[in-house]
Amino acid sequence: MDLVPALREPLKKVLGPATAKVMAEHLGLHTVGDLLHHYPRRYEERGQLTHLADLPMDEHVTVVAQVADARLHTFASSKAPRGKGQRLEVTITDGSGRLTLVFFGNGVHKPHKDLLPGTRAMFSGKVSVFNRRLQLAHPAYELLRGDTDETVESWAGALIPLYPATAKLESWKLAKAIQTVLPAAQEALDPLPASLREGRGLVSLPEALLKIHRPHNQADIAAARARLKWDEAFVLQVALARRRHAETQLPAVPREPRPDGLLTAFDDRLPFTLTEGQRKVSAEIFTDLATDHPMHRLLQGEVGSGKTLVALRAMLAVVDAGGQAAMLAPTEVLAQQHHRSVVEMMGELAEGGMLGGSEHATKVVLLTGSMGTAARRQAMLDLATGEAGIVIGTHALIEDKVQFHDLGLVVVDEQHRFGVEQRDALRGKGKQPPHLLVMTATPIPRTVAMTVFGDLETSVLDQLPAGRSPIASHVVPAADKPHFLARAWERVREEVENGHQAYVVCPRIGDEEETPKKKGGPPQDDGDKRPPLAVLDVADQLAKGPLSGLNVEVLHGRMQPDDKDAVMRRYAAGETDVLVATTVIEVGVNVPNATVMVIMDADRFGVSQLHQLRGRVGRGSAPGLCLLVTEMPEASAARQRLNAVADTLDGFELSRIDLEQRREGDVLGQAQSGARTSLRVLAVIEDEEIIAEARQEAATVVAADPELTGLPGLRTALDALLDDEREQYLEKG
Repeated sequence: MDLVPALREPLKKVLGPATAKVMAEHLGLHTVGDLLHHYPRRYEERGQLTHLADLPMDEHVTVVAQVADARLHTFASSKAPRGKGQRLEVTITDGSGRLTLVFFGNGVHKPHKDLLPGTRAMFSGKVSVFNRRLQLAHPAYELLRGDTDETVESWAGALIPLYPATAKLESWKLAKAIQTVLPAAQEALDPLPASLREGRGLVSLPEALLKIHRPHNQADIAAARARLKWDEAFVLQVALARRRHAETQLPAVPREPRPDGLLTAFDDRLPFTLTEGQRKVSAEIFTDLATDHPMHRLLQGEVGSGKTLVALRAMLAVVDAGGQAAMLAPTEVLAQQHHRSVVEMMGELAEGGMLGGSEHATKVVLLTGSMGTAARRQAMLDLATGEAGIVIGTHALIEDKVQFHDLGLVVVDEQHRFGVEQRDALRGKGKQPPHLLVMTATPIPRTVAMTVFGDLETSVLDQLPAGRSPIASHVVPAADKPHFLARAWERVREEVENGHQAYVVCPRIGDEEETPKKKGGPPQDDGDKRPPLAVLDVADQLAKGPLSGLNVEVLHGRMQPDDKDAVMRRYAAGETDVLVATTVIEVGVNVPNATVMVIMDADRFGVSQLHQLRGRVGRGSAPGLCLLVTEMPEASAARQRLNAVADTLDGFELSRIDLEQRREGDVLGQAQSGARTSLRVLAVIEDEEIIAEARQEAATVVAADPELTGLPGLRTALDALLDDEREQYLEKG
């Protein structure tokens, strides 16, 4: 069913083409319904002042404040050589801080007349710094005057909605546009089933829209937000529940392992026993594989919890059942690493059709973009004939030319590095949809898993295998205490002298041609930082300085694949003492003899990324050490983030911290292949309970009525909230 006409009305018909164009281009708002769902970011009481003390740099802000003073200066410039240039400086205050507004040239006359001391107004502009002071240059403003029919009390207590705005469209202009379309809210179809709404004491959708845009008091805002959070959680969970339901309708070939096949032979030759967690997760996977609809499972595991072993056992079970298994890795280094470790773990079981191969053996082939033509042709032939039971590769596996004899299982490693289309292309290579196992070493909080990967069942490996050592982590404040950094290099030498190896990680490579301003790294706490440290520079300085005499090598993403592989082989063989690398070593690299990692400019990495990197050491019986080097001051948010990483080895705890410190939309957007997040009032960490309850309610509704024929309002909301891009994401799972 389509959206009701009033909410489908294009904004250009209601507000005029010019305003509608700005809304479409800058805020992605096209219809009356879109605009009604553009909620205020916060509210100001006219009697209160905003906090000028904590304005974000380089962001477009709206503040409510009072003019403290205004001064008009004249100056000489190239355009006004006779000292006729004019600059108006207005200081505004809110009790918590002061802020300077500047206006130049002909633009000074109106504000000079309007902004008299004592005047209250809303000001909107981009925050910048001049002479170490925060300022807004040429801000737009709206004077706050009490209308004659308002009493002083009601005027002072009225709530002013402040909207997410842009430089082209200030908050108050959005507010006026929303007031124009607000009557249409009465026609909004309610997506929540009446029983659910009444059972939870939620207001109707028209009432919620009215209260969020024109609240009389804080209670109105709370009631509206409670209701709108439920809409977002429920509609999204219904979409995911329908996806899960549709999956159960698809046919798949059940793959049950033979009791005396390849899997049994493999288990018999393992030199250790599986952890309880590995056995439990394997059982969940084998149960899924034995069903006649495709498995859809997310395997989350702490760094080093043995995910690869669990995935390999699943692949062997499928080969036992007559199918083939493909493992998709995000980089060539990782694909080669997986191939090597799988062949090593399997021994003669990986030598199918070869002299010395076991009777149960199969062939394990590697397929990457940089392989020679002959090797590539042979690998493709082995896949097409069914000779190879297991293939490990990169995106090269997805090419049209690659044909499988009978693809039964797809394992995707580090899922967030693959687009949905790529997974879909590989799944399309089976005669029937193959089973899918997605692995990630980035622990995902339960609510994010329910929100982003809600169409996948989740298994968690949170036990470390026996023999894995603890990792000690310390922050090294290089600027405050340079002798700590000198001691860090001494520790590296000590580890090497004891027969171990070290990693040094840097944020960039160092052969870039771009200007320093463009060089990588997440947004920084301040604007005037030096460029991030580079692998090539640091390796050179270490080899000539504190680590002279040791065998230092470099590894980064722009090296030729063969060179990268050769470096990793030498390091794995213990021929290299110190490997200076970018984050190419973040995932899957397994060198048990490496015991120490020094991360330079650690503040330039995200929390989860630091946790991933740290997981490369302590993989053997010797304890691991991770040193987080930073020049950020002790009080900075960056230092607090690093302290959090040093304080805990619990990846799930760190992922919560990571999520709380970043904008949620970034997390969700990234996980959704760039699809615009539909979450406006729902916060995935804070609203854990709502999401969990909405998931249960959605499952009940979809089980009873998969097509939602009895719930037209819910169908409408699905069409409206899930834009095309996102719908596609959910389609492809």
